[in-house]
Parts: sequence; C-alpha cells; structure tokens
Amino acid sequence: MPLEQRDRRARTGAAGAYFVQGLCFAGLVTRVPTLQKSFHFTDGQLTLILLIVPVVAGVGSVLAGVLAPRIGSALVLRVAGPTVCVAMAAVGFAPGRAALYPAIALFGLALGAVDATMNMQGVAVQHRYGRSILASFHGVWSVGGILGSLANAGAGRLHLDLGPNLGIIALVGLVLALSVGPLLYRRDEAAARAVDVPADAPPPRIPWAPIVLVGLAVMLMYISDSATSNWSAKYLQDALRASNSVAPLGLAGYLLCQMLGRLVADWPVRRLGPVLPVAVGGLIGVLGMTLVAVARVPGLAIAGFAIVGFGLCVVVPQSFSAAGALDPTGSGVAIARVNLFNYVGFVVGAGLIGVVDEAVGLRWAFAVPALLCLGIIGLAPSFRVASDAAGTVRPAEAAPVS
Repeated sequence: MPLEQRDRRARTGAAGAYFVQGLCFAGLVTRVPTLQKSFHFTDGQLTLILLIVPVVAGVGSVLAGVLAPRIGSALVLRVAGPTVCVAMAAVGFAPGRAALYPAIALFGLALGAVDATMNMQGVAVQHRYGRSILASFHGVWSVGGILGSLANAGAGRLHLDLGPNLGIIALVGLVLALSVGPLLYRRDEAAARAVDVPADAPPPRIPWAPIVLVGLAVMLMYISDSATSNWSAKYLQDALRASNSVAPLGLAGYLLCQMLGRLVADWPVRRLGPVLPVAVGGLIGVLGMTLVAVARVPGLAIAGFAIVGFGLCVVVPQSFSAAGALDPTGSGVAIARVNLFNYVGFVVGAGLIGVVDEAVGLRWAFAVPALLCLGIIGLAPSFRVASDAAGTVRPAEAAPVS
C-alpha cells in the first residue's frame, strides 16, 4: 500500500476515534440534570459524581501512557473506545446508585485512555503529514459533541427515557469505534514517523518543565470546559428557566463554535505560530465567559458559551502538538502527561463551580473561569515549542500527502 494512502486511512481512523469520543462525552454530560433527578442527587452529591469521571479518567490516561509504548496506542484505543460506549449505555440503564457508580467509573477510566491514545494517533498523523492538522481532529471531536448534544435535545422534546436515549447514542458510537479501529497506525508505523529513531526505541526522557507550563494552560482551559460541559444545562434550566429541550443548547453552541474554530485554527497556526492564536483565544474566552455570567436570558448565555468555544478551541490541539515536539520517538509519554492536566482542570472545574454554586449561586460561579482564562494569555509563550511539531518528518515523506 503506498505511504500516502496508508496515511489517509490512518487519518480517517483517528478522526473516527475523535468523533466517537465527542459523541459519547457530550451525550452523557448533557443529561446531567436528568441523572440528578432520576437518582435524587443533591447539588453537593452531584458535584461529587461529576468529580468521579475526571479523577478516574486521569488513571486511564496514566495507564494508557504506560501501555502505549509497549503494545501501541492503536491496540489500547481499540479496546478503550468501545468500552466508553458500553459504559455509557450502562449508565443510562442503571437501576440504582449501586449500578450507577461502577458504570460511571468505567466510563471515566475508558474516557481517559481514549483521550490519551487518540491524541497519540493524531500527533503521529500530523508528523507524517508534515504540517499542522491536529486542530482539525479536535474539530471532528466537536462535531461528535454537537450531534450528541442535539440528540439529547431531541430526546428531551420526545420525553425519551434516559436508558433508551443513552443506549441509542452508545450503539452508534460502538459501531463506529469498531469500524475505524483497523485503520489506525500500528505501533511500528507510529514509531516510524520519527526521523532516525528505531521502532523499538525505549521511551525517551521527557522534560517536565515545558510540560507543566503547557499543562497549566490546558488546566485553565478545561476549568472553563468543565464548567460548560457539566453545568451549562443546569445553569440554563435552573437559573435562567430554560426548558428541557433548550438547556442542552448551551453545550451545543459551545461545541459548534469550538468546531468551527478548530476546523480553521490550523491556518493561523501555520502562518503565525501557536503563541498569538493561543493568547487571542484566551482573551476571547474571558469575554465569552463574562457574557455567560451576566446573562439574564437563555439566548444570551448560549451566545456566551458559543464565544468561549470559539476562543479556547486552539489551546488543546496546540498542547498536544507541543507534547509531540517534546517526544521525538513518538512513544506517547509526553502526550499522556499533558493529558493529565485535562483531568486536573476538569476536577478543579467541577468542584470549584459546585462549591461557588452552593455558596452564592451558579451565576457567580461562571465568573470564576472568566478570570482564570486570563492565565491562558500569560502562558501562551510556552506553546512556542509546538512550532516544531509539524516539521519533524522528511520532506520527501510529507510532500505527496494531501
């Protein structure tokens, strides 16, 4: 099989994995208000439930970082991807809390493993193509998230029970995950993208300092993302009196503009480098989250969430590009480390919003991530290392690929 055809197949496989992850994640989190009512959770108990997923997902990401250099990211992804779908269906059909908790834990564990390994595959494809394309993969993730949110909005309008609602989304995700798995890069193919590095090379020593700086920006971004994913529907429904069919549209608007931004974000990154797009994105995120906090009607809050999605869309793809630049063997170790900050942000975000909500209400809670987005602007220079991420393959290999 010609090299360029194999790379296109791998790109399709990786994109499919991103799509399934976005579909299932949004499909579950936009049903948080329904979960709360079904299992009679207080707001404090709901906060603890929302913390389970990112904490266990961090374990899944660490596990993926250990396994991927040994057996390949594709194999881990081909197991973890379908597991996310199965766990999601188990959450929907859980008859009580005793069944719900392990289902959520399994969902989180598999979610973390998929997050790490799909980005390992995405970075491998980007290096083979020889140019910045990782944002487009995250754009596909957003497409899946939009469809998951809209599916739940439709389910709310049809008064569909939680089990069939999540079960249908999970079934679609499962079929897609099993279909795209064979297209992914094998371990030897992913390692071969690195110049003059043997496929069986041991994991490299990755410096922690640049990982931490990039990771802090990721953490701040995911505090806003966590606030939007976990609390937007509840905010719209409880604070702004939105209906069941309107409440999921906050996340849908966020993901829609996130998708649009990511589908074009590779263009300014190629021409300007990652620093300026990340800094400008952080500023737009501040403005959008401020609009959410001051909104008095659902439409204005939805617009604010949309602006946040457009502004912060570039942070995560460029963080994984930076991690790829720090890992010349393509082992995935740096990517797994950066991915941990994803879950730190989600844990902090879910807990922080819940605590402020209990104290002074959700409106003030959304003002907190608005302030924290300012930190992304200050950390933007740490993304300069990502400028090298798309230039580590031989031009002869990258040239024929389109």
